Amino acid sequence: MLTIKRKKDERVIRAFTHKLADIPDGVTVSVNDLSGKRLLEGTPIGGRDAGGLYHVLKTATLAAAVTASDTNYPVLKGHHFMVGDVIMLSEGGKASAITSVDTSGATSDTLAVGATLGVAGAAGDAVYQAKTATAGSDSALKHEPVALVGESYDVEQTNLYVNAWTIGQVRESNIPAAGEAVKSRLKGIVFI
Repeated sequence: MLTIKRKKDERVIRAFTHKLADIPDGVTVSVNDLSGKRLLEGTPIGGRDAGGLYHVLKTATLAAAVTASDTNYPVLKGHHFMVGDVIMLSEGGKASAITSVDTSGATSDTLAVGATLGVAGAAGDAVYQAKTATAGSDSALKHEPVALVGESYDVEQTNLYVNAWTIGQVRESNIPAAGEAVKSRLKGIVFI
């Protein structure tokens, strides 16, 4: 059966300036854990599961400074965090599960967590998805990043087939938050 969809293209702001090496034949990214309508170019992916699907390492950029005792974290729009996801501000620090996501702001959303992350953060710092919420200070990234998504894709009901770049040069200001935890693992990517 033939299906025709009509939609309007949006202006594309490219993040990559040079693409040198990718994962051959692309990868399939699971959309089950994505909340946004668009998977942006430069999003870190990794965490290949037993079924061969890759998973997005969710990140966000703090929209304002936070203190070590805050439980509400304002982040810029464009993230994929959902209620139940666990977040952290730094590896090895505290992590906590998201209890609510307030999307009513014009340019930012507020992620409310059950317990403080125990670290102060400045506007522009990265918020990362963590494996589990722990009482101690031993949080780690949920997925080990291996590549960056090479183009922006609309999130549909099915899994996304994307190109994934392991060596290249990217404008850091045009991609989702990377932070040192991601940049230190992607040795082949130059962030300018």
